[in-house]
Amino acid sequence: MRNILITMMYDGSYFHGWQIQKNAVSVQEVFQDALFRVFGATDIKGCSRTDSGVHANMYCVSFLTEHKIPVQRIPAALNNYLPASIAVISAQEMPADFHARYSCIGKEYIYKIWNNEIRNPFLDKYAFHYWYDLDLELMNRAAQYFIGKHDFTSFCTLDNREKGDFHRTVRNLTVKKENDLVIIRIEADGFLYNMVRIIVGTLLYVSQGKIRPEDIPGIIAAENRKLSGPTAPPHGLYLNKVFY
Repeated sequence: MRNILITMMYDGSYFHGWQIQKNAVSVQEVFQDALFRVFGATDIKGCSRTDSGVHANMYCVSFLTEHKIPVQRIPAALNNYLPASIAVISAQEMPADFHARYSCIGKEYIYKIWNNEIRNPFLDKYAFHYWYDLDLELMNRAAQYFIGKHDFTSFCTLDNREKGDFHRTVRNLTVKKENDLVIIRIEADGFLYNMVRIIVGTLLYVSQGKIRPEDIPGIIAAENRKLSGPTAPPHGLYLNKVFY
């Protein structure tokens, strides 16, 4: 039995998230169909959930198979059956105990903001159009308060998928601007539901003067979602890296 790790990228604007849905097309459904064409029935393990409209520059899947196809031929074989919105980048054999989700030690997300009065048609589904001035100095000051291990209850959407320990360790959080494109980059050992999008919305509130950078520790300590900023739209969000 072989344990295969697949690394792919996808355009989330075509799908209702990663996980299979009853009445909508998901990335998992389309990928599993392609996988079945090559390997037959397989049980796949995805590295994470992504919501409708969210993209992935790097997404990892593992599965067990007895198929003898050479590993270097797997990307081309799968891409032959995948739509243009999904591309397998690489495949490799892993130890028997490897799991795409549980072996993960961290992830990096990026959030793209098109910061110009005029919309960009080429970024319509790939960056949040925010036309007000952004104070990057204030946003980066606020960002530093997120770094470290905290209970992020104030920065997640509570539903039945979130149970147990709400502590996560943020390793890095930066806000940078290149011409009119602002990139918010955040790395952590794990993320709660909507955590990145709520942090982005909170940083936008900081730029607007609705929240001070110095307010962030108190919002974290309060463990109260009502005190943080809004949830930023999904189409600016990308799962950028997965660390093992």
